[in-house]
Amino acid sequence: MSTQKPIRGKDKDTILQALAAGVVPRTGLQHIQVGRAGEVSALVRDIDRIADGGAALRFIIGEYGAGKTFFLNLTRLIALERKLVTVHADLAPDRRIHATGGQARGLYAEAVRNMATRTKPDGGALANVVEKFVTECTRESEKNDVPVEQVIDERLAHLQDLVGGYDFATVLKAYWRGSESDDEILKGAALRWLRGEYSTKTEARQALGVRTIIDDGDVYDGLKLLAAFVRQAGYSGLLVVFDEMVNLYKLQSAQARNQNLEQILAMLNDVLQGSVSGLGFLFGGTPEFLMDTRRGLYSYPALQSRLAENAFARNGLVDFTGPVIRLQSLTPEELLVLLGNIRKVFALGEPERYLVPDEALTAFMAHCNQRIGEAYFRTPRSSIKAFVQLLAVLDQNPGTDWRALLGDVELTAETDEGAEDEGDAGSNDDLASLRL
Repeated sequence: MSTQKPIRGKDKDTILQALAAGVVPRTGLQHIQVGRAGEVSALVRDIDRIADGGAALRFIIGEYGAGKTFFLNLTRLIALERKLVTVHADLAPDRRIHATGGQARGLYAEAVRNMATRTKPDGGALANVVEKFVTECTRESEKNDVPVEQVIDERLAHLQDLVGGYDFATVLKAYWRGSESDDEILKGAALRWLRGEYSTKTEARQALGVRTIIDDGDVYDGLKLLAAFVRQAGYSGLLVVFDEMVNLYKLQSAQARNQNLEQILAMLNDVLQGSVSGLGFLFGGTPEFLMDTRRGLYSYPALQSRLAENAFARNGLVDFTGPVIRLQSLTPEELLVLLGNIRKVFALGEPERYLVPDEALTAFMAHCNQRIGEAYFRTPRSSIKAFVQLLAVLDQNPGTDWRALLGDVELTAETDEGAEDEGDAGSNDDLASLRL
């Protein structure tokens, strides 16, 4: 469904640069999304549940190019509009949920560095969230004539029940002291601790006087602390988005895979049993990551039983209440709408400025079908890149006939080549994600 909102020049540039490079744009997604009303509605309900103090966990499953990255990015933007804080990161060989060599702490640090809010949607929002919390505590301190540190302790008292809660409050008090004394080093040390960037307890103790750090074994506990903290800072909750989960499937060590699956099971159990509040998880992965009984989620019997699909959801029937949402490939009709949306973005939403007529869209799709077959809509990254390049040439060379250019459009079918390589995790799932 195309939006009626005006298209800003900044959004136009961001969208077109990303599409031309073959990746999913971070902003302006509402201008190019198509379809997926049922899936979006299900995730909106999840976001509302998180904002109401509940919890949610979803696995977004699709083939390379089916639209996982786009779907996850759009859901993040919806969460920001609902006053949630989001953190997100891609798993990689050096970043996973559980580890012993710093890989899990690396995933946590990357996610928190990408923390976003509605006023700072591009990431790097941790300092803003902490500053907002400290400012509110200072205001309450002046109003009630009590020490600021006492207010911080009172507001974060319920965090004492969580692992690392006491040191979490200690770090925030250190940030306040640094703010009061203009000690940027102390403030920076506090933010480093909150981002999980300290690798040794000794270094953290010397800088902040705390005895714990967020380490490989504390990633989930750290996320629960963050969820409780952002609610105290005035936000509705925390949404955690981990993409490229197929990297867990690629782990060669069975022990390492099982440890990661156990961590996922702990998260899923807490959500299903209502043991956490104001916290949601979105995991993006391939069907192999989910269903492979040797290396995927289904290799762990407890996860397989909890993630089994509704047996009645067959023959076109859907059920979006379970933890797994499957994304199907783009249809030719949806690709036609998508090409129309891209044409609209190029024209800043003004039909009189369209660079090509409607017949050019169908002619372009026919050309793609002739060159690479049905792959042009199932994994349409090459097709979309070529269409953006075609419009770019027409835009910069007024009077050029699109028919004359169409025969020069070169296309190659997208493949999953390299998908099994540890260092090429999901590289084929960027622009093809334009399947929402």
